[in-house]
Amino acid sequence: MKKLFAGILATALLAGAMAGVTACGGNDRSKTWRQETLEVYSPDGAPALSLCYAISEEDKKKDELFDFDIVNADTITTYVTGANPKADICVLPVSDAAKVLGTGSAYQMLGTVTNGNLYFLTTGDNAVLTAENLKTSLVGKKVGVVQLPKVPGLTLQVVLSKYNIPYQTIESAQAEGDAAKVNLVAFTPENVTPAGGCDYYLCPEPAASAKIKGTATAAKPFKMAGDLQALYGQEGGYPQAAVVAKKSAIENYPEHIKTFLGYLEKSAEFLENASVQDILHLLDEEREDGVTPSFSDKNLTKEVVSRCSVRFTATKNCKDKVVSFLDKLIAVNPNSTAKPADAFFYMG
Repeated sequence: MKKLFAGILATALLAGAMAGVTACGGNDRSKTWRQETLEVYSPDGAPALSLCYAISEEDKKKDELFDFDIVNADTITTYVTGANPKADICVLPVSDAAKVLGTGSAYQMLGTVTNGNLYFLTTGDNAVLTAENLKTSLVGKKVGVVQLPKVPGLTLQVVLSKYNIPYQTIESAQAEGDAAKVNLVAFTPENVTPAGGCDYYLCPEPAASAKIKGTATAAKPFKMAGDLQALYGQEGGYPQAAVVAKKSAIENYPEHIKTFLGYLEKSAEFLENASVQDILHLLDEEREDGVTPSFSDKNLTKEVVSRCSVRFTATKNCKDKVVSFLDKLIAVNPNSTAKPADAFFYMG
């Protein structure tokens, strides 16, 4: 409704402005007659949480600087690619940003906004995973991984390599595993159940907490069994989602970019103090029609918000960490991402 109303209002303003120009008998555009609005896109889920403060602040303005669109995660790169990409500003996985935009010719990275939201689940007497027991607890076991070929699975493989733990991928939980390796199995969130055939599962929030809540009365309920971010080993987790901006937007609208960065810097504090209902309202307000919400009043809690690790770090303070993370992903799978050029990093 907000977007529809905004479109009607913009049309009315445009008609009025054009009428004014005609009445004056000229077409002098030396003075800006309307406020330029930058288009901001984000995938639904944890990355979108980073925009909640920005959305709330823009809602207070008569003339908004930004128009927000929360879209399906599977389509996010389409908004920054092609001959005339729609996004002036976009939140997307660091690996995708580096792979499709890493030359720095069209977009630059402003910073990172999320730092990992992946957690292990298990049942029964299986140990909670720590750096000290990771090898003894996982070798010979089956681990179901949501998004095994993408950043979640790649990051798990980075962690296993860090601890010198051998691993392999098997076709299904019913396939025979190797007793001397960790056996990784691709899973979708809906197929993660206590009866799924694996000893452990790696899930993102909010799915992880939802699984624990949903199996609380089951014969073998899920329990939280480890934090992949902590096992990764760097303070603050790993750089999961980045925010990029068109170079033309950075050059032509520096005040907009400054304002947007200010919003991001306050995003973590806002989420810490905002109610779940307010967060859901802000996301619902900007989510595109047809996108199934990742968060609802059934799965979003203050604890889940905290475990989504929303925290903005400007590029000048995270470039080395990003490059290191991408190098590790490339070592696992050379086609998973790319090493970006220096021109990709906005150091302002």
